[in-house]
Amino acid sequence: MKHSGVEDWQDAGFALYVHWPFCAAKCPYCDFNSHVARQIDHDRWRAAYVSEIRRWAERTPGRVLRSIFFGGGTPSLMDPETVNAVIETAFDVWTPANDIEITLEANPTSVEIGKFRAFSDAGVNRVSLGVQALDDDALRLLGRMHDVDQAMRAWDVANEVFARTSLDLIYARQFQTAEQWRDELSRALTLGVSHLSLYQLTIEDGTAFGDRYKIGKLPGLPSEDRGADLWDITQELCIKAGLPAYEVSNHAKPGAESRHNLVYWNYGDYVGIGPGAHGRVNENGQRLATVAASSPHAWLASVEAEKPAVEETALHPSDQAGELLMMGLRLSDGVDLSRYERLNEAPLRVEAVRQLTDLGFLRIANGKVAATDAGRPILNSLLRELL
Repeated sequence: MKHSGVEDWQDAGFALYVHWPFCAAKCPYCDFNSHVARQIDHDRWRAAYVSEIRRWAERTPGRVLRSIFFGGGTPSLMDPETVNAVIETAFDVWTPANDIEITLEANPTSVEIGKFRAFSDAGVNRVSLGVQALDDDALRLLGRMHDVDQAMRAWDVANEVFARTSLDLIYARQFQTAEQWRDELSRALTLGVSHLSLYQLTIEDGTAFGDRYKIGKLPGLPSEDRGADLWDITQELCIKAGLPAYEVSNHAKPGAESRHNLVYWNYGDYVGIGPGAHGRVNENGQRLATVAASSPHAWLASVEAEKPAVEETALHPSDQAGELLMMGLRLSDGVDLSRYERLNEAPLRVEAVRQLTDLGFLRIANGKVAATDAGRPILNSLLRELL
């Protein structure tokens, strides 16, 4: 089915996501597609990534590439030559934006100044460092392989080498008090950060934490009330430090927002390559949802056989409208109502919007609907009412 949505992605832009599926160890809270492998044939992986980029470029000609994001897994374990090959190929087949953002996720244990300089020489200009906690006991509980001293050394190296840096922390952890989080976040804010990703710990099925939780072996998790208190502290301290939330879990100084993630949240187009990678691509007037095979072995073998294992689903315009709302309401800016109505061919549920606005959970201004400060912590509930 063709639809005018072909033009719909353009304001938000076009991006490339590259998934590196390997880690040195699997964290007990992680439900991402990551695997521990003793040996990795970097030459094969490099060739496969290059092949997939060229294949997708044939289907998306003439695009301006706003960002590239190396996620995982632990992409800082990649061979810098692979990162270089990905970037060079992407620049060859698409037109890079003048201010293109190229981000690589890194763990403190995999930070080496020589390797970081090689990533920078390859074209990476932003690093997202998975520190996760500034407390050694908490890092042990989270199954992390680094301590606070290593994290701080890695942070110094990252800031020495790259123009832009981001730091990740997890809160609402086991046994964490409000005062401990206040002290920890305050310390992070003294590091000169311009971007912070701050996530409440969630217990996911299929993880080691999920298994422990089911049998009552994960004590000290915060109550809903304590989680709400920790959320309030997060907003208070970040606003005071000049890093307001521009998205539910992301805080930045003005101009330091993640351009790549803004493509997602503003419902732009993005090609996803690598095991388990997701994408959203407009092709010939139809928006496709794509997801690659999650097994690293299966994905690599399929690409090498020139039969890439990627599932593609054509999205109905009403499905696109629902995704636009789910992604866009995460942003403090909210969702353009006319764009939603154009895709959905109907307005938002008027009664639900009125009730949630009267309750102070939504606001409508300048043609956009957005979650208020009170609404953002209960976003899933709002979406259920609206959809």
